[in-house]
Amino acid sequence: MKLEVLFTPAEFASLAQRDLRATACVVFDVLRATSTFVTALHHGAKAIIPVSEIAEALAFQKSEVGSQKSEVILLAGERNGVRISASGIDFDLGNSPREYTPETVRGKTIVSTTTNGTRALRACVGAKTILASSFLNLNATAEFLRREIAETILLVCAGTGENKADEDVLAAGALCELLVGRDSVEPGSSNRNVRARGTLALPYVNDLSDSAQIALRTWREAKSKLAETAGTSENARRLLAIPELRDDVQFCLQKDIFPLVAKMETDGAIRVLI
Repeated sequence: MKLEVLFTPAEFASLAQRDLRATACVVFDVLRATSTFVTALHHGAKAIIPVSEIAEALAFQKSEVGSQKSEVILLAGERNGVRISASGIDFDLGNSPREYTPETVRGKTIVSTTTNGTRALRACVGAKTILASSFLNLNATAEFLRREIAETILLVCAGTGENKADEDVLAAGALCELLVGRDSVEPGSSNRNVRARGTLALPYVNDLSDSAQIALRTWREAKSKLAETAGTSENARRLLAIPELRDDVQFCLQKDIFPLVAKMETDGAIRVLI
C-alpha cells in the first residue's frame, strides 16, 4: 500500500485524470472546514453536503424545501473567513466549529460551501473512499484506514487560496506517523508488517512517496510545539486577527477529542460511519 500527499489546490485538477477507484482519499482542512464538519457530526448533525459554490448551496436548499421534505436544511460556509451573506440571504452558520452546538445542528442536514475545504472534497469524487479528517478525529481516521482495503491512501491538503497550508501538512504528517508507527523505520525504506508497540501501524504500507516523507518529517519536527508552529500559518494568523474567531485556532488543534469517522458517501453527503 502506498501513502501520498497532495499539498496544494493546484494539484486538485490532476485528480480528475487519475483512476481513484482503488484509492482512499483523506481530506484535511484543519482551519477550518473539516474540523467543523467533524464537530457538527459529533454534535448530532444528520449529514453535511459539501458544495463548491454559493449558488449551489442556495439551489440545494431551494430544491429540498420546494419538495416539502420534513428535514431541516441549514446553509453554512464562509468566504474570506466570515459567514456568507449572498443574494439577500444570510447563511445560518459560518465556518467556526464552535457555532455547531448540539442545540443548533442535532438532526439537521447542513449544506456547506467554503473557500477550499469543500472544493478539496469534491475533487476526490470517484475515489473508493473519501474521508473528512482533522486533528479532532485523527486516531479514529487511522483506525479505519488500517481496516480499509486500498492500493493507495492519498492525503489531500485543502491549502490556503492556491497555496500550501502548514496546518494541513502537519495533520497529514501526523496521520502518516499513525499509519507507519512512531517508532517505524526511516521513511522511504520498507515498512511492511511494522508493529510499533503502543502505536498504530498499518501492516501493508511499504511505499511512502516523497510527498508523504516530507509531511512525516514536517510533523516530527513540529509536533512538540504544534500550537506555536501552526499558529504562525497564514490561516491561523488571519483567524487570530478576528476577535470572534480567535479561539477557533486552539479548538481545531485539539487531538482526538471526537472518536468518529466522517465519510463522504456516493450521494455526496458526509455522514458518521457507523
